Amino acid sequence: MAKTGVLSSDPTVRARAAELKKELQRLVRTIVDDEDYSIHTIDQAKDALCALRELKFNKRSTPTTTKTSSLKLHEALSCPEEFKCPLSKELMRDPVILASGQTYDRPFVQKWLNMGNRTCPRTQQVLSHTILTPNYLIRELILQWCKSQGIELPNPVEYGREDGVTEAERDHFFSLLENLSAALPEQKAAAKELRSLTKRMPSFRALFGESVDAIPQLLTPLSGSESQSAVHPDIQEDVITTLLNLSIHDSNKKLVAETPMVIPLLMDALRSGSIETRSNAAAALFTLSALDSNKTLIGKSGALKPLIDLLDEGHPLAMKDVASAIFNLCIIHENKARAVRDGAVRVILKKIMDGVHVDELLAILAMLSTHQRAIEEMGELGAGPCLLRIVRESTCERNKENCIAILHIVCLNDRTKLKALREEENNHGTISKLAREGTSRAKRKANGILERLRKAVNITHTA
Repeated sequence: MAKTGVLSSDPTVRARAAELKKELQRLVRTIVDDEDYSIHTIDQAKDALCALRELKFNKRSTPTTTKTSSLKLHEALSCPEEFKCPLSKELMRDPVILASGQTYDRPFVQKWLNMGNRTCPRTQQVLSHTILTPNYLIRELILQWCKSQGIELPNPVEYGREDGVTEAERDHFFSLLENLSAALPEQKAAAKELRSLTKRMPSFRALFGESVDAIPQLLTPLSGSESQSAVHPDIQEDVITTLLNLSIHDSNKKLVAETPMVIPLLMDALRSGSIETRSNAAAALFTLSALDSNKTLIGKSGALKPLIDLLDEGHPLAMKDVASAIFNLCIIHENKARAVRDGAVRVILKKIMDGVHVDELLAILAMLSTHQRAIEEMGELGAGPCLLRIVRESTCERNKENCIAILHIVCLNDRTKLKALREEENNHGTISKLAREGTSRAKRKANGILERLRKAVNITHTA
């Protein structure tokens, strides 16, 4: 039988082939012997076979296919888990750090953010901003590992550079903006297309930053009407959603927020739009508030009140976006005071008691608990029993931590609340259990409460 391929006499190629065979044996043994083998193991075995087949046929490789082969080879060689992107499960080419502190490969996490997600894919933590910071340390470690394995890692793609825009596309963009000042049918068509283009094409989002008049022109159908009731609801939804799409583009955040009519129109949309419009207005405020300067600007504009009112209404489609926006805005102290003044504590506590979006709302309540008036309100509204029940019954460590942190401040502020905490401890041992088994922060707060309970008992006995 004729040989279909000849293995190269190159010692490097032969060494790679031997290494691939060894790795393939290990992977196949795992698949055969382990009932819980993963899909990723099958993919690794398949890639190892493909790489071995390519070596066997000894194909001539172009620079592009060489890079592809190298990247396939790294899968077969099972790179360390810490070098793999949690999203792609592949070796990272351009590792970046998200606001949550987690590291991802830039193209995959950028795609996640471009889809409108505003949480960390791994931890589900709400992101305080969407800025991606290069992780030079991991990049250097990956390069060293690749070098030791004889693998070529391509230079990271410059994802900051958006796709080029043709002159025809640019002309079309400006014609759409002009149509927003035309008759209603043309306005509706233009607004709908701009919404679609800015969702699908980063280049169109970038175009808005190149012209000082582009965003004011986008707002023409909304700002030109004497009242929001006169605005066609489809146009309002499309324009507000386009603002959301624009605000995802990091270089647009400052420009969008500082355009005079943007925040007032987003506030109007929170009050009077369709539920999708209101939800997207909240999402836009959240995305814009990634910048601290925008947090201040949005807070001063009075946007927290309509956000809290929408949270109070409790529409399921809007709750997550509204909670995310309030959380982000309240990171700065002056907005905490505004949120408390606008009734946030009462609304949030009611939702938590009703079991609605407990995770997100507890995080906001814990943040507000550094404000004196918020703590007083929590005491007046009977927050203690609700928070103790969550500590006792919840399986979420973060929720327990937030509850005990709030309770710690409450009992520091008002000694009369210690009675309920003592009864909970005597009946269920809730606080001492958390002091033993909680997160490090939860343990500190629980031990602080237990210490105050002990001191209170000693004072009583002394008296």
